[in-house]
Amino acid sequence: MNRVRANLLLVVIALIWGSAFVAQSRGMADVGPMLFTGVRFLIGALVVAPLAWFELRGLKAQQRALGRGDGLKIAGLGLLLLLGAAMQQIGILYTTVTNAGFLTALYVPLVPCLGWLLTRHLPHWSVWPGALACLIGAFLLSGAHELKIGVGDLWVIASAVPWAFHVLMVGRVADRMGAPFAVACGQFIVCGLLALAWALAAEPVSWAGLSAAAGPILYTGVMSVGIAFTGQVIAQRHAHAADAAIILSAETLFAAIFGYVLMGDRLNSAGLFGCALILASMMLIQLLPLLPGRRLAR
Repeated sequence: MNRVRANLLLVVIALIWGSAFVAQSRGMADVGPMLFTGVRFLIGALVVAPLAWFELRGLKAQQRALGRGDGLKIAGLGLLLLLGAAMQQIGILYTTVTNAGFLTALYVPLVPCLGWLLTRHLPHWSVWPGALACLIGAFLLSGAHELKIGVGDLWVIASAVPWAFHVLMVGRVADRMGAPFAVACGQFIVCGLLALAWALAAEPVSWAGLSAAAGPILYTGVMSVGIAFTGQVIAQRHAHAADAAIILSAETLFAAIFGYVLMGDRLNSAGLFGCALILASMMLIQLLPLLPGRRLAR
């Protein structure tokens, strides 16, 4: 898979995550955030488990079986998933979805910054204006023109840090191991079990609540986790982390589109301009590196 195809796959992933926004909102009406997170990630693990099993068998046959160190790296990715999802969900309990949608996008400029600090990888210059345009676009699209920082907002801001680390590391880990399905399945299991344990200790758990939220949980578990998060692992083996962060932020754009089609939401002129900025940032990081002349990427 080349870089262009990887980035196109990331666009599809952002579309799936955007479509799952309504399901996530409705599911939270019947179960707690950690129970919702735990069950949907374990469902996602079941979806990808057969592929991971065949992949591990192939690695073993090639005498490239994963070791304890590989398992620790996968567990680390699962912990980053848990931290990002948990802090975001807790924040949503105390803030508006509008604020949360914008503040989560703070991970976009964090990714190239962390990449430069940790790996000394300097991305193509187009990433920096692209990240800024994406952040401004998310702000305008969210409608959070009078953003006031509260406790919930601080939780969501904090969630941007593990999200950024996850975007930065997941492709590197999967590429070095040569086992994207095993990495995806393993991180889902770690995240799901830890979130479920958290829910059993701190949230009311009932079969009635799970039954009422079965539709949203199944949709997000199969589509958002099993397909989209696994696709992210595959795509990021071939896409730059900074590019991936900008493209995946289009989740906000697609959520607005699905809200328009399915829920009758309407965008004002600022929201439409925000959509245009996000699209422009995606095109910017795709096309400018292809132009002839001196390239600044290392």
